[in-house]
Amino acid sequence: PRVLICVPSKATQVEKKAIRESALSAGASVVKLIEEPIAAALGAGVQIDKPRGSMVIDIGGGTSEVAILSLNGIVYSESLKVGTNADLEKFITKAKEFNLRNSVFVDNTASPKISESYKYFLKNNINVVTCNKIACSESYSNYIELKNISKKYGTSFLFETNVGAGLPIIDTLNNLVNSGDKINSIQGIFSGSLNFIFNNYNSSNSFFEVVEQAMSEGYTEPDPKIDLSGIDVARKILILARESGNEIELSEINNKPFMPEECLQTNNNKDFISSLKAHETHFKEILNDAKNADCKIKYVAEYKNNKASVGIKHIPKNHDFYNLEGSDNIVLFYTDRYKDQPLIVKGAGAGADVTAAGIFADIIRVSRN
Repeated sequence: PRVLICVPSKATQVEKKAIRESALSAGASVVKLIEEPIAAALGAGVQIDKPRGSMVIDIGGGTSEVAILSLNGIVYSESLKVGTNADLEKFITKAKEFNLRNSVFVDNTASPKISESYKYFLKNNINVVTCNKIACSESYSNYIELKNISKKYGTSFLFETNVGAGLPIIDTLNNLVNSGDKINSIQGIFSGSLNFIFNNYNSSNSFFEVVEQAMSEGYTEPDPKIDLSGIDVARKILILARESGNEIELSEINNKPFMPEECLQTNNNKDFISSLKAHETHFKEILNDAKNADCKIKYVAEYKNNKASVGIKHIPKNHDFYNLEGSDNIVLFYTDRYKDQPLIVKGAGAGADVTAAGIFADIIRVSRN
């Protein structure tokens, strides 16, 4: 047999020779070695042949690799050969001991426990970049405490990807507010997954099939009920309302559910999909109501007069939301300056690639600050 073996990027020639000879003695006819970061990049579909840098972090059981790849080669790499069990408290302590200048803690989880650690990093001159919406959508007191700690210690607390993935929605809102404009109302479609689902649901397919497709393509949260219950969109409009300067709690948002309660009460994704199948008639009624009104179904978030709501709406052909395709997001800011024609931010609002781009942009922003 022909054998291809992944090796650490920092493996010595002696180590590579030993690996090759071991494979040959085990019966391999041909042995090829490939460095782990390159194998990880190829497996993830990264185009490493382009004249641009791509960072790869390959976390393994014995060795973890961090590398910059370009033009089919490794420009720079480091191998961490000794790992430890995950322990948040020890991680925080170690980060403080390193005392590295311009350190950035990046949270790509949806963990409440991880979000509770932000204040400790910010107080110890470690910047925080996160796509985790929990910290900014918890109690207003927690949200404002993090903002105040950030100001007091001169550390950055950036969460652009909380709304719209890589779209500059929060940045645009901050620029409006900081320049003295007043936000009168916000309208938006902030769920790429729901927009994808309603754009693809039609009379020739089933609702559960479209939901499964959205799950398989990475548009939904690991638990799709978070998307379809509307809680994820509610958190996003809450964050925008707070960034506009308003004190508002998640419990104050009017969430108009379209999902049967039985579906939302399921305990796992398999039961959830089965429940969607059982309620197909309910979803077809929603679809037919929109067709009869010559409208499209969109899941819309609105904020006005310190009140917010989320829910499905029938969107007519002359509305800015009507032609929103795929999993795109859109937001309309109506302000004192933009009274009649709103300021619009629109584009891809779901998926790992655009979210990663937004996280990376926040990291670059920290370095510039």
